Amino acid sequence: MKALLIIICTISVTAAAAELKPFTTDGCSLFPDGDTENHMKWMECCIRHDYAYWKGGAQKERIHADAQLQQCVADLGEENLSYIMQIGVQLGGAPYFPTWYRWGYGWPYMRGYKELSASEKGQVKTRIIQLNELLTEFLAEEN
Repeated sequence: MKALLIIICTISVTAAAAELKPFTTDGCSLFPDGDTENHMKWMECCIRHDYAYWKGGAQKERIHADAQLQQCVADLGEENLSYIMQIGVQLGGAPYFPTWYRWGYGWPYMRGYKELSASEKGQVKTRIIQLNELLTEFLAEEN
């Protein structure tokens, strides 16, 4: 009985301790960010996609994020390429791969597909506010 109580407490502490890492992006992971004429042509599409993958969530949200990436790249006149990119992220971005670009990569490994709790949504909001403050500070220093 005592061992069971210790296991339950350990699981509870581990579950409560899941902390969202700060947002990171590498643009179009393992793929060019643009073409030979514009080296960053679809990079913004990939950064938006990275944001969705960083915060993770339910499987339907991943499907939506992948569709948004495809549409964003297609809207730039790269329809054929957009489908290749969509297939690539669908094949390589599962939350079960121990990669830096997996679905929910901001959370500890093996979170899988699940809706964000209110607490997790709060962490996402806090991290985005922190990122915005950092960018504002950086841009002020650049001017």
